[in-house]
Amino acid sequence: MTIDLLAIAAHRDDVEQTCGGALLRMAERGYRTGVLDLTAGEMGSRGDAETRAREAADAARELQLAGRWNLGLPDARLEATLEAKLAIATRIRELRPRTVILPYWEARHPDHARAAELGYEACFVAGLRKLDLPGEPHRPRKIVYASLYANVRPSFVVDISAQFERRMRALLCYRSQYHDQPEAAGLFPGQEEMAERIRSLARYYGMLIGVACGEPYVVKEMMAADDLVKLPVRSL
Repeated sequence: MTIDLLAIAAHRDDVEQTCGGALLRMAERGYRTGVLDLTAGEMGSRGDAETRAREAADAARELQLAGRWNLGLPDARLEATLEAKLAIATRIRELRPRTVILPYWEARHPDHARAAELGYEACFVAGLRKLDLPGEPHRPRKIVYASLYANVRPSFVVDISAQFERRMRALLCYRSQYHDQPEAAGLFPGQEEMAERIRSLARYYGMLIGVACGEPYVVKEMMAADDLVKLPVRSL
C-alpha cells in the first residue's frame, strides 16, 4: 500500500484532536490517507492498550483512512533512539507518502515533542540510498506540523467546516478517554466541556480565514504564491 498523506503521532487519539479534519478533507478529495501511531497508549490514565486499539479502528473508519498502523514503541518513554528512527523510516519507505503531518515540535507531553523529532529525522534517513533498510529509498516532499495546541502563529489554516462534526465523532470514538467517568476525573474535563473547547478552537482558527472551522499548521520553509490576484482570505 502507498498513500498520499501520512500523519505520525505519539498516541492513539492525537491525530483526531489536531489534524483529523484535514485528513478527512483530503480523503474526501480522493487522496489516500493514513496514520502511524508510535505507541499503544498503554500508560494513559484511562483505558488500556487493547481498548484504545479498538477505538482507534473505529475512529479510522470515521476519518476514512486507507490504513492505520502502530509501531508499539513504549508510551511515556518515547526516546529518540536509532532503532525508533529506523522503524519509522522503514514504514515511510513502505508507504511512500507525498506529505507527512507531524506534531508541533514543542509540547507539554514529552512524547509529542519526540514524535516530531523522530518523524522528521525518519523522513530524512528514509531517503538515504546507502542506508541498510528494506525497500526503495523515499523522502516525502513536504512536512507540515499540526499546531492546534501550540501558542504560535500558523503558517496556514485548513478549512474543515464541512468535516468538523465527523472529526468530533472520530474523537469521541475514544470512549475510554473522553466520555464522562469517575476515573481520573480531576485530570480530564467533562465530555461537554471538552467538546466545547475543541469547537471553540476550531471556530477561532476558522475566523482567521473567514470560515466556520479551521485547523492550524506550521511549516519551517517559506510558502509560495503563484497568483497575487487570486490569493485566498480577504484583507479588508
